[in-house]
Amino acid sequence: MAAKPFFVLLALLMAGVLAAAETVPASSPSALRALRRGNGPEPSTLDAHRAQDLASHNVLRDLYEGLVSEDARGQLLAGMAERWEISADGRRYAFHLRRNLRWSNGEPLLAAEIVASFQRALSPATAAPLAPMLAVIVGARELAAGTGTVADLAIRASDPHTLLIDLVEPAPLLQLLLLPIAYPVYLPALARYGSRHTRPGNLVSNGAYQLLDWQPHALIRLQKNAHFHAAAAVAIADVRYLVTEDAASEQQRFRANDLDLTETVPPARRDRLQARFGAQLRISPYLGSFFLGLNLRAAVLGRAPALREALSLAIDREILTRYITALGETPAYALVPPGMADYPAPKMASAAWSQAARETRARQLYAAAGYRAEAPLTIEIRYNTSTPHRRLALAVAAMWRQVLGAKVVLRNEEWKSFVLHRREGRITQVFRGGWIADVEDPLSFLALFDGDQALNWSGWHDPVYRQWLAQARQADGGERQRLLAGAEQRLLDQHVIVPIYFYTSKHLVRTDVLGFEANPLDRHGSRWLHFAAPAGAR
Repeated sequence: MAAKPFFVLLALLMAGVLAAAETVPASSPSALRALRRGNGPEPSTLDAHRAQDLASHNVLRDLYEGLVSEDARGQLLAGMAERWEISADGRRYAFHLRRNLRWSNGEPLLAAEIVASFQRALSPATAAPLAPMLAVIVGARELAAGTGTVADLAIRASDPHTLLIDLVEPAPLLQLLLLPIAYPVYLPALARYGSRHTRPGNLVSNGAYQLLDWQPHALIRLQKNAHFHAAAAVAIADVRYLVTEDAASEQQRFRANDLDLTETVPPARRDRLQARFGAQLRISPYLGSFFLGLNLRAAVLGRAPALREALSLAIDREILTRYITALGETPAYALVPPGMADYPAPKMASAAWSQAARETRARQLYAAAGYRAEAPLTIEIRYNTSTPHRRLALAVAAMWRQVLGAKVVLRNEEWKSFVLHRREGRITQVFRGGWIADVEDPLSFLALFDGDQALNWSGWHDPVYRQWLAQARQADGGERQRLLAGAEQRLLDQHVIVPIYFYTSKHLVRTDVLGFEANPLDRHGSRWLHFAAPAGAR
């Protein structure tokens, strides 16, 4: 048998796609008008390696580009690398960079700088919350844990325009490279300004846009980056991300023509929204899960799996999705959302029960845990300030009071305080949780609970669960999916979280904003948008 070639060439220079992207649509008046985007809460940071929230990621995807990119429909495209090759065993990637890459300050961007940026991203001093997502790279896990050095990290430049990356085992690396932690950070600005390298005038990026202004708790303004390799295809020159933490206020701003597209839509009946907004309402499937996290470091929850199960059983998810969220969300009895290819999705044992049966069992477990009317459980739900989150927390609190007789305290916080307290786990009990897939892979959700890492907000440590995940990382095909499903089943059986619903993406988009396409990860880069020509224009 003839030996397989060391590299399998992937031709990603798709003539039709690239040709279509080379010029701004002729009808677009985009250069004369700013795109005004609702973005939810204040972004926590514009440090690409330290960002974990969606508000930050939305802006960072405009400011930066990775080795690979994605189009408006979420399909993989060439990014900094114009092409790449993958070895026959799936463990080595060779990326060939474009020859015209430049930073937004006009300086050349070469392979060695990308290597140094990866080293910074995975250094323990950076404490990047998404570092575990790149643990598949040889040496990455050890470097992030402080047991390895940058010399052990298998990312290197073989010449100024070629980057080599070696993996521990085959993995969807191209999808992982779409994450902001894989973006190149301009290290001279970091050395000069420290934490203020993300401020206007200091931030140097490499994407379709550059940072022009940042008014905290108000807006972030971007302008077109003339040094971007595809600048000629970027139609809109001025993009403004506005803080819209309250969904109801965001909708009012859209109706008042202060926004061109919203980050979300407040809870309401879908038919009423459709009647009011017509084609401007965009609802589509979304790979995301909403759940209530349980701080297992807190004694009242950490030592009481039966109580955790009672809290979960007492919630009527059908009522929540029909009357509280009401925009196509579906009740969740698992962590991983439907739609993952070939995944034998597990569910909570109670998924097939009637709600009456769930509530009966919830009362039994609650009483067995030692709580009764004379000595009720006092429990706190903490959530970030938002109309949808407040409505849902109120509804859950009412269910726990009615079904169990628990005393429920609600705590709302602005986003940064909420994120801090959720991560530290000292004062939280039950908290608003949720996760949107980074890649279309069950592991994107399950890795959240894999040991002592920044995103394991529940503080759950289970050797059996970790072993399932470790074995899955070494497997492929159906065996990998079976192992991941086994891990998820254990998570559900231990009642580490309270699944509530699976997301839909929901936005209001003005009819003259073109290029906005539904995609499973709900990513909408401004570079793909443009404005329709005014009526009567030629």
